Amino acid sequence: MNYSASDVESLKAIDARIVTASQGIKLLSQLSWKAAVQERFLDLEQRGRLAMPQVEYPRVDLQPHLEELTRVVSDLGSDMDPLRIYLRKTAQSYINAIRLIHSAGTKSMLEHSHALYATPADSLSGGKLTNLEAAEHFLEVVTAYEAQGVSEEPDYCLSAETVKSEIEQRLGEVFEVGKINVVIDASLASKAAAGATRIRLRAGTCFSEYDVEQLLQHEAFIHSLTALNGRAQPVFQTFALGSPRTTGPQEGLATFAELITGAMDMQRIRRLALRVVAVAKALDGADFIDVFRLFKQWGQNSLESFNSAMRVFRGAPLDGGCAFTKDTVYLHGLMEVHTFFRWALTHEQLPLVKHFFAGRMTIGDAVRLAPVFETDYLAGPRYLPPWMARTNGLAAYLAFSVFANKIHIEALHEGHQFDRVDELS
Repeated sequence: MNYSASDVESLKAIDARIVTASQGIKLLSQLSWKAAVQERFLDLEQRGRLAMPQVEYPRVDLQPHLEELTRVVSDLGSDMDPLRIYLRKTAQSYINAIRLIHSAGTKSMLEHSHALYATPADSLSGGKLTNLEAAEHFLEVVTAYEAQGVSEEPDYCLSAETVKSEIEQRLGEVFEVGKINVVIDASLASKAAAGATRIRLRAGTCFSEYDVEQLLQHEAFIHSLTALNGRAQPVFQTFALGSPRTTGPQEGLATFAELITGAMDMQRIRRLALRVVAVAKALDGADFIDVFRLFKQWGQNSLESFNSAMRVFRGAPLDGGCAFTKDTVYLHGLMEVHTFFRWALTHEQLPLVKHFFAGRMTIGDAVRLAPVFETDYLAGPRYLPPWMARTNGLAAYLAFSVFANKIHIEALHEGHQFDRVDELS
């Protein structure tokens, strides 16, 4: 792909405008709840009373950012050049995020949440199944698995301090010493979160060995890694931002990393699937207390149930019919990324997958921008997770997965189809 020097300078200037305009747009933190809301709710629950949380969102004036990003979209026009598409979609996703923040606490936020994230009713690529149908399937599988009495619940609890120490030691598998700091944060809603150079762990939380491996593969070797690779881009710095439109692909890639490395367990699958079901329940009219009870029914304690329900209702009215749909992206993204990797193998495009790690981007970006990676304007990833740096194992997994999907499990009846195997052995 050929770009003139003036084209590159023009696009670089627009890229810089997006970076500047995105500053101060902190979607999750601007929708977060104060710790006192949690404390009051759990205190009342412990005394046998459940009362709807009282949540107020600070009025954040992001109108100047909205106006500048709107100008950016207009200046980029409708040109179908892959870099212009990428920049235009990135700016638009920040516009959607601003509109969501401005509408926090009202039902109109749902429109903007849907524009950013999938909903339970949305279909998965390559089929007619919806996110909700996938979630319900996985919950059925987990329930059947646990009914067999083979579930291996950990009988120990690792503290955040212990997890911090172990993750710090393992970071050396990919990064230079001191490249990423691990800190403990009492205010974190999720168990962990990652930026380019910092991983946060929620204080006072019980972690298992599976949690440790999940945090390493998910947070460090995907979220932090892609952000650092984005920072290393020679021209365009928006690849380091993690714009709202990249949330789904990022979480999908991160959960795929758990799956391919064996870090995903049945409890993790249940959490991902249950989040989708909870969002669907809220959209169907369940209020905050209903969703809180749903999580408790599925075995979460009161603290985890509150945090899980809070994730569903961030920025949304608490009386039902509305939800912050971000938690749909984990399962949706996992299925989309898995499909993308399988497509890349069967179409002899597996090297294309490495573009996906060169910064925060979507699957569509990775495919469309392939010609640009052949220029000096986009660089391949500086860091890769161990399972991607050595693709033989990944290719073998994908080859098996592609073929195994052609076998219809429903055609097997009580193991009788395996009799021929016994006869041949």
